[in-house]
Amino acid sequence: MYIQYTMDPLCLPMDLEEDIPPNHLVRVVNAAVNRLDDAIFDAAYPGGGRDSYHPKMLTKVIIYAYTQRIYSSRQIRVQNWGQMLLQLSVFFRERIGQCLR
Repeated sequence: MYIQYTMDPLCLPMDLEEDIPPNHLVRVVNAAVNRLDDAIFDAAYPGGGRDSYHPKMLTKVIIYAYTQRIYSSRQIRVQNWGQMLLQLSVFFRERIGQCLR
């Protein structure tokens, strides 16, 4: 019914958990949404069609964006894409630097 996603490390040798400070708001949002029962989302989803992203994942993105005063879906997309590119560029710069030493 939903596209499977995991918070486990990706196939790349990186763990995003290490880059997030222990008291960061992202961890609070993640924990709060994970405590919600899946039945809440299942009741609102009629099914059919192509598999969708899990509502919990999308809920986390929206709640965190709202805490940052970002309300437009386009701005949320831009911010998420920008953050991902920034994190990947830092990650690859560090990894390449380690390999060249």
